[in-house]
Amino acid sequence: QVQLVESGGGFVQAGGSLRLSCAASGRTFSSNHMAWFRQAPGKEREFVATISGGGQFTYYEDAVKGRFTIARDNAKNTVYLQMNSLKPEDTAVYYCAARRTSSDYAGKYAYWGQGTQVTVSS
Repeated sequence: QVQLVESGGGFVQAGGSLRLSCAASGRTFSSNHMAWFRQAPGKEREFVATISGGGQFTYYEDAVKGRFTIARDNAKNTVYLQMNSLKPEDTAVYYCAARRTSSDYAGKYAYWGQGTQVTVSS
């Protein structure tokens, strides 16, 4: 069982930055690929980024490439999402998720956090 708790969301103006954190319980954190998804009102949950267990491999959704960076600290059981040059269209609830292998499909993830709201004003 994996429990995930996100933090770091908030309200920011366009062009600003936020760093999200996701703290995981359990002793198998480094065995899991971690991912960030987001869901805007009235829209489906969409993939944002993923990182391999050791942190060597990352993959991003096209709309956030060059602006967002996913990273992890296995000693702290934490994964991060650094978000720069934020745009109003980045407004959403951001969720972290965990699974043993990588995927950009939300339906394949069994473990989810409760989400953290990010609001970007124009």
